[in-house]
Amino acid sequence: MRPIAGGVCCVCGERLLSPFSFTGEHAALQCALCRRLQPPYAKATAYGSYEGGLRELIHLLKYEQVLSAAGVLGRMLAEAFADLEPGFGAAQVLAVPVPLYRRKLRQRGFNQSEVIARAAFKHGVARHRVTLDATILERRRETQSQTGLTRHQRRENIRGAFAVVEPHKVAGREIVLVDDVFTTGTTVSECARILRRAGASKVFVATVARTLKADANRAEPEFGEEARMTMAAAG
Repeated sequence: MRPIAGGVCCVCGERLLSPFSFTGEHAALQCALCRRLQPPYAKATAYGSYEGGLRELIHLLKYEQVLSAAGVLGRMLAEAFADLEPGFGAAQVLAVPVPLYRRKLRQRGFNQSEVIARAAFKHGVARHRVTLDATILERRRETQSQTGLTRHQRRENIRGAFAVVEPHKVAGREIVLVDDVFTTGTTVSECARILRRAGASKVFVATVARTLKADANRAEPEFGEEARMTMAAAG
């Protein structure tokens, strides 16, 4: 479970497979998709690739309710925050977890994004720079799985699913959206879009893991003991 290595897009965090993906002569690296369709967020960053032990660790938290996994994931999320921090302005930044729909929240008993975010504040996220607020966004309807959908279908599936509950808290503020995994980016893009529409000055995205193009065609790894050993070592 190592940080993402190699060149990544300075906007969406996708691994760059081509050495020629530059925005300009002396500019940072940027993928072709972000050059063509500028996302509604300023920068998205993730600690590691959504595979192997990191994928297992996230599954232990989400699907097996192993809450001790949140501590390890929180440390990883804190590193993602550190990557974003140079882009923050002088004012206090709001960290906003991507919410679950109320039925799924009842079933799971917790929102994994909020639990990981709270753990991150114990592992290096600067409280003098960032404030966590889980009341700002609301998921107003359930959505179908994004798996197998086209880009257009994913956008339509998620559109209108989120709402800003307290716009006055958002106006003029910089926001860091927090989620466990960045897959296609459709969910965080929709959340960022409505936050910007509610008056947020800038939106960043911090996740523990993300799906990378170079990993998409790999065989699914078998679950092993790596994540459990990591948690045991962390206490």
